[in-house]
Amino acid sequence: MTTLTGCNTSAIYGDRNYNPPVYWGRHVVEKGDTLYSIAWRYGRDYRELGNANDIDPPYTIHPGEVIRLDRKGRVPANAPKVASRPSSSSGRSRPAPSPEPEPPPKVTRQPDRSADLSTQSQTVSDINWRWPHVGTVIAKYSTSGKVNKGIDIAGNSGDPVRAAAEGNVVYAGNGLLGYGNLIIINHNEHYLSAYAHNRRILVKEGENVKQGQTIAELGSTGTDGNKLHFEIRKSGNPVDPLPYLPPR
Repeated sequence: MTTLTGCNTSAIYGDRNYNPPVYWGRHVVEKGDTLYSIAWRYGRDYRELGNANDIDPPYTIHPGEVIRLDRKGRVPANAPKVASRPSSSSGRSRPAPSPEPEPPPKVTRQPDRSADLSTQSQTVSDINWRWPHVGTVIAKYSTSGKVNKGIDIAGNSGDPVRAAAEGNVVYAGNGLLGYGNLIIINHNEHYLSAYAHNRRILVKEGENVKQGQTIAELGSTGTDGNKLHFEIRKSGNPVDPLPYLPPR
């Protein structure tokens, strides 16, 4: 039986070299938390984490509730499985090897290359994707060395940040260390995207957004310079955003 000694510390999800998923400890819900943001923080599929804690859709949680991270719920049959990390009686764990990278997703509708990059889109995994900002990519996705769970895009303070695909805003706040003002959008049962370091958030949780809609102003919250940090997660796992976005 696993003994829980307390909550996971902020160092777990604040360490840039640490890559979830986390399968030990617990999380006490704070004001502003959503199940989506908690699952994002610990690298879990929100459906699996909800199932592990007997939380059903629409995944309503309240401050003071305890989310058990040492429990593993059911993962949908068509979702990729991730390796768990063994827990010890001290509440600590040995890091597990990173999962094998997935093959690049298949593009089923090519972008119109005659259009400006800012309006180009392509269909990948049944979702129509476009660039959230067309600035220079200054840091790419990386699972080794200095881990980067997405891409960083340069820009000026106040530049529009646009939804990469249509969906529903499931988190809008600044409760995740290292992300600053963050927006998470749910696109379907498998895919979420995130937009971090915003100067100002222009949408609310529960709001449906269209592809290309301005959802935030680019900024430098939670980081050392103006940039957009953009992530895509498939069933809780970070994936390289570049194969989903129109090629430059």
